[in-house]
Amino acid sequence: MYQHSSHADVVDLAKWPEAEQLVARCCDFLDVVQNLTPGKDLEARLNRDFGPGSEHYEALCRQVRRGLEQGWLAATEIAGPAYRRGKVALPSERTRYMSITAVYMESAADGGEGGTLRGQYHAHPYGEINCVVPVSGAAPELRGMQGWQGAGWTSPGPGTHHYPEARGGALVALFFLPAGRISYDSAAPGMPQPASV
Repeated sequence: MYQHSSHADVVDLAKWPEAEQLVARCCDFLDVVQNLTPGKDLEARLNRDFGPGSEHYEALCRQVRRGLEQGWLAATEIAGPAYRRGKVALPSERTRYMSITAVYMESAADGGEGGTLRGQYHAHPYGEINCVVPVSGAAPELRGMQGWQGAGWTSPGPGTHHYPEARGGALVALFFLPAGRISYDSAAPGMPQPASV
């Protein structure tokens, strides 16, 4: 059903100045959070300090939507055009050794029966930070470890694992992984979650 789990093209920043601008904005954000541990406390802080209505969040959303329109963001199909991924930046000193990846997920807009798009089961060895960017639909949401999240942030803690799920329309999860670590084969549904959920 899915292409190889880790397959995703890396954006050519030299070809796309807008992608370079997105990375620069992400690096400003990573400067602030680089020493914080992903998990529910960070998720609450991000939604409070960097959530919808904040200059940073709104600018990230504009840049992500522009990248979709121009075709360089989340360009690799994983399971057809409704589930795509793309690596914006690999871990480097500039990105505080975080990778920056975008996943586009388009579910049925009504979010009703069968209206949830389920992605690939995976684990976050060092945790994850997700910026949830609504693209279309009345109220698209991403399911995080704390439940459904519309516009804003999720932050699964180290060792957590799940199916990424979207409902209510189209969204982009712009996510940051410490050391670029994500695992598609170290966890399975039904395994216990760590205390850091």
